[in-house]
Amino acid sequence: MTQPRDAATEAQVRAARPDATTWVAANAGSGKTRVLTDRVARLLLRGTDPQRILCLTFTKAAAGEMQNRLFRRLGEWAMLEDGALRTELGKLDEGAQAISAAHLARARTLFARALETPGGLKIQTIHSFCEALLRRFPLEAGVSPQFEVLEERQGAQLRAGILERLADDPASGFADLAPHVLAADVEPDGLLTDILSLRDRFGLDPDGAELGRVFGLDRPAPDPLAVLDAATLATLISVLDEKGGKVEKTCCLALIAQRDGLPGAIEQMQAAFLTATGAPRKLKATKAVEAALPQTGDLLAALAEGLLAHLDHGKAVAAHAKARALIRFGRVFLDAYEAAKLELGVLEFDDLIRGADALLSRAEAAEWVKYKLDGGIDHVLVDEAQDTSPEQWRVIDALVAEFFAGLSARNEARTLFVVGDEKQSIYSFQGADPRAFGAQATRYRGQLADVAQALEECDLLHSFRSAPPVLALVDKVFESRSQAEGGGGTRHIPFHGDMPGRVELWPFVTRDDAPDDAEWWQPIDRPLPSDPPQVLAARIAARLRDMLDRGAMLPLKGGAARPVSAGDVLILVRSRGTLFHAILKALKDARIPVAGADRLKVMAHLAVRDLLSLLKAVATEGDDLSLAEALRSPLMGVSEAGLYRLAKDRRGTLAEALEQAGEDHPLAVAVWRDLRRQADFLRPYEMLERVLIRHGAAARIRARMGAEGEEAVAAFLQLALDYERVEPPSLTGFIDWLSSADPEIKRQLDPASGEVRVMTIHGAKGLEAPIVILPDTAPPRGNRGRSMLRPLGARAVALAGTAADRPRALAQVEEQAAALAQEERWRLLYVALTRAESWLIVAGAGDKEGDPETSWYAAIRDAMAALGPVEAADGVQVLSSDWPELPAQRPRDAAPAARQPLPDWVLERPEAPPAPELALAPSREGAAAKDAAVRAASEATQEAAMLRGTRLHLLLEHLPGRDPATRDALARRLLCEGDEPATPEEAAALLAEAAALVDDPALAWIFADHGLGEVALAGRVDALGGRIVRGQIDRLLPGAEEVWAIDFKSDAFVPTTADEIPEAYAVQMALYRAALGQIYPGRPVRIALLWTRARRLIEVPLARMDAALATLGGH
Repeated sequence: MTQPRDAATEAQVRAARPDATTWVAANAGSGKTRVLTDRVARLLLRGTDPQRILCLTFTKAAAGEMQNRLFRRLGEWAMLEDGALRTELGKLDEGAQAISAAHLARARTLFARALETPGGLKIQTIHSFCEALLRRFPLEAGVSPQFEVLEERQGAQLRAGILERLADDPASGFADLAPHVLAADVEPDGLLTDILSLRDRFGLDPDGAELGRVFGLDRPAPDPLAVLDAATLATLISVLDEKGGKVEKTCCLALIAQRDGLPGAIEQMQAAFLTATGAPRKLKATKAVEAALPQTGDLLAALAEGLLAHLDHGKAVAAHAKARALIRFGRVFLDAYEAAKLELGVLEFDDLIRGADALLSRAEAAEWVKYKLDGGIDHVLVDEAQDTSPEQWRVIDALVAEFFAGLSARNEARTLFVVGDEKQSIYSFQGADPRAFGAQATRYRGQLADVAQALEECDLLHSFRSAPPVLALVDKVFESRSQAEGGGGTRHIPFHGDMPGRVELWPFVTRDDAPDDAEWWQPIDRPLPSDPPQVLAARIAARLRDMLDRGAMLPLKGGAARPVSAGDVLILVRSRGTLFHAILKALKDARIPVAGADRLKVMAHLAVRDLLSLLKAVATEGDDLSLAEALRSPLMGVSEAGLYRLAKDRRGTLAEALEQAGEDHPLAVAVWRDLRRQADFLRPYEMLERVLIRHGAAARIRARMGAEGEEAVAAFLQLALDYERVEPPSLTGFIDWLSSADPEIKRQLDPASGEVRVMTIHGAKGLEAPIVILPDTAPPRGNRGRSMLRPLGARAVALAGTAADRPRALAQVEEQAAALAQEERWRLLYVALTRAESWLIVAGAGDKEGDPETSWYAAIRDAMAALGPVEAADGVQVLSSDWPELPAQRPRDAAPAARQPLPDWVLERPEAPPAPELALAPSREGAAAKDAAVRAASEATQEAAMLRGTRLHLLLEHLPGRDPATRDALARRLLCEGDEPATPEEAAALLAEAAALVDDPALAWIFADHGLGEVALAGRVDALGGRIVRGQIDRLLPGAEEVWAIDFKSDAFVPTTADEIPEAYAVQMALYRAALGQIYPGRPVRIALLWTRARRLIEVPLARMDAALATLGGH
């Protein structure tokens, strides 16, 4: 017999009913993921095919978590014995006593069925679903079947390229818009993304009458004096002139100037009737004026309003001109952007939603698509519905339209399940509208009523996460803020009523609380230790350091407790600003394990900047600054003092000084020389990999910068691969390409890592922690990050402008936008507070605490006061329940392990591993045999001779068979281009020498068409014990009777007989002959050397080669 359920479980079971269309409003921590998983499991138990279930989540992480939970449960069912499985199924409201053996058997097969479902279970984000839909119906959607989704960085580069082109085009209208963009101090890409987010409002004709009507320009500018009739105005002027004081006479003069149309009259009116901020003055008439004309005060106020109306018309004219410039340019940009995406075959994420919406709702083939889908989806589940945008709701509406019509290809029950929480809607910048959540519920309720069905509505009020004091604070803070909660008061019921909980409110840190330790010479833009954010960050670090050092105890459910660990702590901020970075630095300075930033600007990370500096130094000879940056980094490991000694007295470049100081800085010199040698031959990725792996920089970066540095470097390596995929790879090209790249990576901060997590509240959505610290509670400053565009009217769009230059129509829109932003800030606070399980710490730092209407700190302070906290040491307010005062337990050192004798193999010397087999290179073996005279040649002479020989060999490889008329062009292309170009004179001399060889009748057989040039060969030579020989033959002529191999020699010394052939060349040719003999068995192999300077061909005697081979084999 199953145990009776508690109220929280009963609500979850009712919400997970598989046969009802259900709308669930779920508080934070109420187990909505569990409800989603239960509902899918119950649908599968009822026999629903897995491919007929579609689960839409907000993030890929949420989709992965839900799929993992479902597979884990289905896998457990497959292994449970009958009794245990009946109990588990009974928890899903499948009465244990009514569960048959067949039912148990079906439950055990669900895991395999889910795994074997074609395409897998449809648990995905709505963007992923729309992408799959467009790929399934590309013809109907009008997209390429091979379209790619445009990445953020690629989109930014594409927009930048279009903007650069349009900026040079007078017809684009950008010149008219640019001054307003510069005045708004926004990045160009910010303007373009704003245009894209409001693209539906750029269909209006910028020169049409409708845009003018939106700004009220269909009426003439009002006369500021028109609020009074002529007689009243004359009486007022007379009274003010005869009876008025200084203020009244100023008003009188202004009215006369305006009545008579004098120059500067409006300015006079403004000075007389308005304050410096543009508000009406409080003009109080004198007793004499009041006695003569009692309504003077009302008349002056009416004139002030008339003046404001006149000025507002002028502001509307200016705003209208800006809007015209905006719409004109926006239309050109949108057309160019769409054309560029079409040409590249790419779609943005928003295009996926719009494309799916058009496919399902407006396209000509919509009915066909719906028919195909009608046969494929029976149950739709929507997670995080409060963050679903209106465009996404239209896609969902199209998917489930037939569910509510009573018409479908099948008679089976078809259901919709929606779960969300208006209080947690914090993604308006992605189009989310919390008001749509309630509107959709009303819509579906009406549609179901039309077909005599009901919408099952459930509220999940119980919190399985947070302790009672935390939930009490949340309810009290939001008690009077129904707007922030979407229209209803908050009510949270703690599932664990006896769970120990604690809330702390620390004193607010202002500048007065910290000493002003600024010195006159310190930079004014660098944070000081006395700045409030720095002081608060230091206090947080000190408190955590103390908790960890003394072993502060964390009470658990059921009366247990354990010492606090760094991994228990989650610190939440609103943005990655000054306070965020101050906290990270303070934690690192206090040696507290910290996971680093939750998001990384790859190109801004120090490790990446070090690598980029090294690449710049290698690519640009003489770039001392970049080389100095690389030297001081973990890549090259030179100290500050070492760099000073290198740079102080140098007479050339820093690189030259480094070369001369090799013994002092062996690591830096080794890295520098190696990369300089390889710069012309390796791709950017290979260069980075070389310094990170071969030279050990990856380990040094990890040791100094931790996992954060490692992840930044990994992202940088990915950038190198991305570059090589789209551009011809070169070091300078990669550096230039990076100038437009500003990628950001989202790091997954694992709570099991044992490190403090510091992250934004947006990033912490869906997370929880035993201890949450909320330090960023000061009143917000400014509207940073807000769009510079505002929707106006039903179809128009305008520049937001400043408060001083907004007409009333635009000011009202701005007020509404500010109110919506304020509502979202309160919802953001709700998300932050509900991340805490047991212990919540609230702090703040700034200029002032603020008032409860705008300041989180003030609102929490007032809520704490209403709940009756206890004041602890240092002014900390504490609210707790069932929080025991437990003695601290310092982490005890582990007991030393018993001594164990070392195994015998530890003391035995291991056998040397077999040496790797090295191939013999004829050219290298020959070089080893060169006589002293050749080896004594200077390095410069040898390098020049080698370069000359390389160029000559290149010509001899390509000239045979070529038209003589094309030789000059071929030589220039081969020799005068590239990294080491020859001069025209050098190229001409080499071409003459090579052409003389090719054209010589006596040598024509060597350059015949059947000959092969620059032939690589490899083989095992029996005479050398089976060793491998690997080399390259300049000219190979395999014939039916014999095989000839010709090796070109460009030496200045030319022998006259075979006896004068240097021993080095005899060894080299002996190896060639040995390898060719095994490649061409049964055919004699003859070897000859062709001296290019004298056009002399000398065959190497067989006896000479046999003797050389015997000597080599003896070694």
